[in-house]
Amino acid sequence: MFGFQRIADSIWAFGDARGRGFLLGATAGRTTLNGEGLQHQDGQSLLTASTVPSCRAYDPAFAYETAVIVEDGVKRMMAKGEDVFYYITLYNEAYVMPPMPAGVEEGILRGIYLFRPAPQRLKHRATLLGSGPILREVLAAQELLAAKYQVAADVCSVTSYGELRRDALAAERRNRLHPREAAVQPFVAEVLERTEGPIVAATDFVKAVPDMVARWAPRDREWIALGTDGWGRSDTREALRRLFQVDAASIAVATLAALAREGRVAGHVVERAIEEFGIDPDAKDPLTT
Repeated sequence: MFGFQRIADSIWAFGDARGRGFLLGATAGRTTLNGEGLQHQDGQSLLTASTVPSCRAYDPAFAYETAVIVEDGVKRMMAKGEDVFYYITLYNEAYVMPPMPAGVEEGILRGIYLFRPAPQRLKHRATLLGSGPILREVLAAQELLAAKYQVAADVCSVTSYGELRRDALAAERRNRLHPREAAVQPFVAEVLERTEGPIVAATDFVKAVPDMVARWAPRDREWIALGTDGWGRSDTREALRRLFQVDAASIAVATLAALAREGRVAGHVVERAIEEFGIDPDAKDPLTT
């Protein structure tokens, strides 16, 4: 909540005054800052950021994503003189930073890119979206699905649902006002159409964050948002992620359940996965407890 909730009025005034700069949201997420209590568990700042017209909000997972975003901000605010400012989430978790794949800069800035394609062609297909440190849980879920359940999943890093929504709304407006010209496709739809299967989007923020772009997903594919709706808790990262069902096992189960609803996987396969992963199907929903 350090990002927007406590100083939201000042941020709005800053935008109204055509301010420029970088606002670093530390510490972001509802499961990364364990043991600090409810007052520090942020699962909503990205939603608030999306309401500020001149704010460009990003939720990077890796150092190279942050570097690309900062470089873009410097160019836009200093070289081009644009009256925008950047909100960039930062987390309280140490993990290995991978090298930047070739040619992903545009996707980082526009909000989504394919980080790790499905490892091989298997019986079933799915698409997994991850942001911030939860991208690592998504990558672990990709491995589980391939090794145990014959599911080949593409993994996309979503650096900004807010930017994807702005782009999609701009495309809709342009198409609405130019009915005789070729329609412009939202970038998020363009990327997702290159993938297959149900789409599972996991985040350390509330489900409403990925749901900002849900209606531009391919219509014939199910969209499942996994997030941290509810109060935070003072516990280990592992326990918190299991509580909110944004850990690797829960992401894998959500994917299998979606495939079961499509008739591609038997229901008993999902039940067995729930049992094997030690997930309590009757646990209370953290949204209501």
